[in-house]
Amino acid sequence: MPLTLQGLLTAISIGLLIGVIRERHHAPDDIAVAGVRTHALAALAAAVAATIGAPVLIVLLLAIAAYAVASYLHTRAADPGLTGEVALLVTPLLAALAQYSPPWAAGLAVVAALLLFAKQPLQRFARRLIAEQELHDGLLLAAAALVVLPLLPDTPVDPWGVLVPSALWRIVVLVMGVGMLGHIALRLIDARWGLPIAGFFSGFASSTAAVAGFGQRSRQHPSHAAPAASAALLANLASLLLFAGIVGTVAPGLLRASAWPLAAAAAALVATAAYGVFRPGGSDELPPARGERAFRIGHALLLGLLISVVLLLSAWLRSLFGDAGAVVAAMLVALAEQHAAAASVAQLAHGGGLTLEHARLGLAGLLVSAALAKSVLAFASGTRAYALQVTGGMAAMSIAAALLAWLSN
Repeated sequence: MPLTLQGLLTAISIGLLIGVIRERHHAPDDIAVAGVRTHALAALAAAVAATIGAPVLIVLLLAIAAYAVASYLHTRAADPGLTGEVALLVTPLLAALAQYSPPWAAGLAVVAALLLFAKQPLQRFARRLIAEQELHDGLLLAAAALVVLPLLPDTPVDPWGVLVPSALWRIVVLVMGVGMLGHIALRLIDARWGLPIAGFFSGFASSTAAVAGFGQRSRQHPSHAAPAASAALLANLASLLLFAGIVGTVAPGLLRASAWPLAAAAAALVATAAYGVFRPGGSDELPPARGERAFRIGHALLLGLLISVVLLLSAWLRSLFGDAGAVVAAMLVALAEQHAAAASVAQLAHGGGLTLEHARLGLAGLLVSAALAKSVLAFASGTRAYALQVTGGMAAMSIAAALLAWLSN
């Protein structure tokens, strides 16, 4: 292919960009360092070789690789790393790519330059900030999303047509993902934000556990009852966001139809939580300790199992009693696990087993059931002041959701 001005300028720019980063990385008295001139010349040579033909480009890359090996053998005693040698091979490859796709080559060059420039922050992150358990959880999440999910079938595997393995596993990955995001956020947030911020992110893992945990804290520290109750309510706000995410993942149409009831429920939680957030005398709750698990794989798998059971139970009851049977079954399950119940209602709505009107009322009913269970738990675990604030917030959420759902029909 002919040599173009855009491709040539992009190749030279790539060499200069990476060369400047490598030049600044070493002290002035270092020897055998591939800096600005070396990278620029390598990029220029690769651009010319790419236009002549693939054999010439291959010979050039082999020659540069031989130079990189010789440079490493000469400097390995003082600098055993291979970053400079690898960068010297990346530059001509990107310069050759610039002759075919300048935008892609330029973008990848910026990524390479950022990786070279951020040596110390990346090393600090890998060696000091991230713990072994967190790395393990990250690999589990990647395997679940990138390895397991593509292998699962997209067709139902049960007689009623409600169990779709890929859809169920997508929800498991969603729960794991939000747990990871919440963990990362807690690691970065300053302790002065206190219980409410910690409560919000803990709600992505389990709002039920958050209600019980903050209730216990209110008993241990009665002066923290108001911020602890706000933390519990914000945990339920996070749980509501996950609730909406699960519904949207399974049945986007139902989420659109239920947007106003869910928004009203969220507004009620925010309003009632604001009392403890802005009340003087907050808390200095610390973020989770380094190395704490980002998510519970057992919790995510159990949620997937519960969703499967609820889907089958709802489909069976619907075959016996119609739509009312499916909604009643989901509301009973919501007393213990509202996300599993939400997924079952959404799945039935998506498959045509429930009308959007009935499904919208069903989602409001799930919130009422979950609010009842958590209010009882708040009285059992916390002080009276804590329980009253939590119950008030959960009641406001339930009334707002049910009223908007009823008015929407």
